[in-house]
Amino acid sequence: MSAFTAVSGLKDQMALYWMARTEQERKFLGIGGALAALLLVYALFLAPALEGSAVLRAELPQLKQQKAQLEALAKTAAELSGQTAPQVTPMSRETLSASLTARGIKPESLSMTGEYAKLQVSGVAFSNLFAWLEAQRLENRISVLEAAITASTPAGQVDATVTLRQNTDAGSR
Repeated sequence: MSAFTAVSGLKDQMALYWMARTEQERKFLGIGGALAALLLVYALFLAPALEGSAVLRAELPQLKQQKAQLEALAKTAAELSGQTAPQVTPMSRETLSASLTARGIKPESLSMTGEYAKLQVSGVAFSNLFAWLEAQRLENRISVLEAAITASTPAGQVDATVTLRQNTDAGSR
């Protein structure tokens, strides 16, 4: 039995079923079938499109704001890429002593060996020492290679030995 004969037989059965119905039953079945077809079209095609459109409308202001932020960041990056890195003062015993004194830190010893500096302090507020180290990192590209910090008797006071090195690469920050 081929597919054509199967379809033809099904078509004959449907025609026979339809002719056996009264006029009122045919009208109800026709209207019901049309409504079912409309609901199926709405559920499959229109509802997802309308929901997606509503979601996109809700997200659009946020996406526009993100686009503006990205454009501003790209503009800033383009401006900064053309600039050369600011030159920093080379690390020396004098510059380190001056910055320590400005922070109110009195070093027990400060020695320079090539590009390294070794600093020893006693009874210094940890927050003050940390703020000085952070300022040196940001302003002069000086990083801590090694640090030994121990707590002192008054709370918040420390004794510290710190080894420093200045990074002279233009791209580091």
